[in-house]
Amino acid sequence: MNKKNLIYSILALVLLLGTFGIFSMRFDLTQEKRYTLSDATIMVLESVEKPLTFDVYLDGDFPASFRQLQNETKFILEEFRKVNPKIDFKFIDPIKTKMSKDTLAAMGIQPSILPDMKEGKMSEIVMFPYAAIKYNSKGASIPLIVNLSGIDASEQLSKSIENLEYNFVSSIKRITADRKKNIGILINQDELRPDEFRGFMEMALENYNAGPIIPKNQTELTYEDVLQLHNMDALVIAKPRKAFTENEKLILDQYIMNGGKTLWMIDAVNAEMDTLFQAKKIMAYPMETNLTDFFFNYGIRLNAGLVKDMKKSALIRIVSGEVAGNPQYSSFLWPYFPLGIAENKNPITKNINPVKFEFPSSIDTLGRKNIK
Repeated sequence: MNKKNLIYSILALVLLLGTFGIFSMRFDLTQEKRYTLSDATIMVLESVEKPLTFDVYLDGDFPASFRQLQNETKFILEEFRKVNPKIDFKFIDPIKTKMSKDTLAAMGIQPSILPDMKEGKMSEIVMFPYAAIKYNSKGASIPLIVNLSGIDASEQLSKSIENLEYNFVSSIKRITADRKKNIGILINQDELRPDEFRGFMEMALENYNAGPIIPKNQTELTYEDVLQLHNMDALVIAKPRKAFTENEKLILDQYIMNGGKTLWMIDAVNAEMDTLFQAKKIMAYPMETNLTDFFFNYGIRLNAGLVKDMKKSALIRIVSGEVAGNPQYSSFLWPYFPLGIAENKNPITKNINPVKFEFPSSIDTLGRKNIK
């Protein structure tokens, strides 16, 4: 038998075995390796030490398009199980098993209602495209359909399939964590008020221990606060409006150099819509926080100018007239509220809705040695 015939024979055998279900295998020929588990995913899966189960509520009678989502979900969970046998799954039809909507709602699972045309008659299909993850007496629900606006159903389904690995692995990492990491919220620089910061805090508290960091002398950060800072895995500085002292910058620099993470929410320019609506005009001026040299050392420069976009911007609603004493409102494009739209395949911005920026400034990244 020559080499060519041998190759054909092997391929025929593989196809025959696959047809009879002897084994299943998928060859990933995509350039971005879409169907190959990432190294980070494998690391998370291997770290699971106790039995972990997925209950996937994606079984039953639903449109053919959702069969693809079902098949892809099953495939990726099978891949998870190959990496770590402690991970298992099962598919459940909540309608057939007569699970109550109240029970599912208590788990954070909401129904999706889809139109269905059969024999000229329109009907509705109720389905629950979620997976429930259970580990060590803890549980969480994972939506299988990504919530994206401005796209059609087929594209939404495609993006949902692309996002399965990330959603599953991030949930596994969160539910198997031995401890929640600590986040400190700096309270000293005239930062955002609690009512302006509530949404962020509610989101942070779902995954982290978060609380305020208040200088012991009530004036500025000193070396007395270093121990408290080092107990924090990350520090959040939310819109500071009071300048940092040189001593405070030194303390924060040492915190970062010793492995601390920081999240800076910075306005380089002072511009507020509240002021504009009241005074009809504002003077946008640089926000002086004394951080120019601090950020420069880390390869960042915040530019004290406002970014405008005349084409991709959000709408603002303002009074444009009056009828019989009643104000009439109209919506206009506001170039100082540009929309950030993901136009590439970067994992950070993948499957994210357009982001509305309010009076943003540009950032320059500088070439600095040993800085990534």
